[in-house]
Amino acid sequence: MEINVFNQYGSINFDFEKVIADLGECFPKETSASVILVNLEGIQKINHSYRHLDYPTDVISFENEDETEEDGYIGDIFICVDKVKEQAEAYGHSLLREFAFLLVHGLLHLSGYDHQDEEQEAEMLAKQEEILNKTNYRREKNEK
Repeated sequence: MEINVFNQYGSINFDFEKVIADLGECFPKETSASVILVNLEGIQKINHSYRHLDYPTDVISFENEDETEEDGYIGDIFICVDKVKEQAEAYGHSLLREFAFLLVHGLLHLSGYDHQDEEQEAEMLAKQEEILNKTNYRREKNEK
């Protein structure tokens, strides 16, 4: 998978590009997506505009709904770098693992997975853990 990165956050002190490259290998090569890295204010504006929720969140995905697209572009993922840092500390694992978790979550949404009910959630979480384990971004604290 080709993943285009747009860093609107600024300086990031972990190797997010390696995580993106690693995880891109787990999705079909003929697909592509964009990852936009933002701060708390940026993600809050997006969350408010599109979900009518006026607070910052960690990740938001937008599927490509243009059915005429034939280039394999599946959509956009916005990741809040401030939330990556906050949640990594709160959950006691590395920044790389938290970023990987959010990226996989977004990519799975763009790939048709969801968690609207318990069955869907179980399927999505299992796929998420499979990918994170395969790429060595496991739950335990490990700096890849």
